[in-house]
Amino acid sequence: MNKVILMGRLTRDPEVRYSQGASQTAIARFSVAVDRRFKRDGEPTADFFNCTSFGRQAEFVERYLHKGTKVVLSGRVQNDNYTNKEGQMVYSVQIMVEDIEFAESKNAAGGGNEGGYSNGGFGGGNNSAAAPSGAGDGFMNIPDGIDEELPFN
Repeated sequence: MNKVILMGRLTRDPEVRYSQGASQTAIARFSVAVDRRFKRDGEPTADFFNCTSFGRQAEFVERYLHKGTKVVLSGRVQNDNYTNKEGQMVYSVQIMVEDIEFAESKNAAGGGNEGGYSNGGFGGGNNSAAAPSGAGDGFMNIPDGIDEELPFN
């Protein structure tokens, strides 16, 4: 099985290109910085992963993600090895993104949209329209005594 799940922040704005041909497909490339759980003196505190998404998901990335956005993504690891001009083999890996979602609220991110995008469509987030305008913490106020009205007590 080849499956990876990462949570981190974009290190730069995504680069989006469109393939050539009759049906143009969006290709988004971006990098995610993932904090290491255990930090040792003299070692890096984060790892950086190059990621690629395609199609409607790449269009979502282009529209809603930018440098600093915190995301959770899942996908697969793919070798991206090549021989450079000097004839030396260069080894690297690429994360081929299958699902991606926002990992923090709109308020914490300082803007942006909540929710996420996976292969099937939008989902995985809260609908910010459900919260009343007076709720400054991002949570909906639930009145006291509502428990008696719930059918699943």
